[in-house]
Amino acid sequence: MRPEDITRLFVERSNAGDAEGVAALYEEDAVMAFPPGSQTVGRAAIQALWEKVLVNRPHFELEEPLPTLISGDIALTSTPPKDGAGARAQVVRRQPDGSWLRVLDQPEFIRP
Repeated sequence: MRPEDITRLFVERSNAGDAEGVAALYEEDAVMAFPPGSQTVGRAAIQALWEKVLVNRPHFELEEPLPTLISGDIALTSTPPKDGAGARAQVVRRQPDGSWLRVLDQPEFIRP
């Protein structure tokens, strides 16, 4: 019920190998800037991507969130990654039930 909860849920679901659960953290038409240099658009495509990624059973560590910026029903969440990816940032939107879902996800910022 807080924007910051999505990061924790992402880590829990990814480590459980739950691609459908990961995709459920995104709005239907969400855009994810992954794999690097491309975009994955839509919840179904995000689920398909995570099905491929999670087959190798990667382990994700929970990263301490930076302060969240909230304006009405939109929020910007971010974490300083432990893997040196520069930063992670997500735009999330409050849903009618009070929960939050990702709209835009930039999991890596790498200098050109």
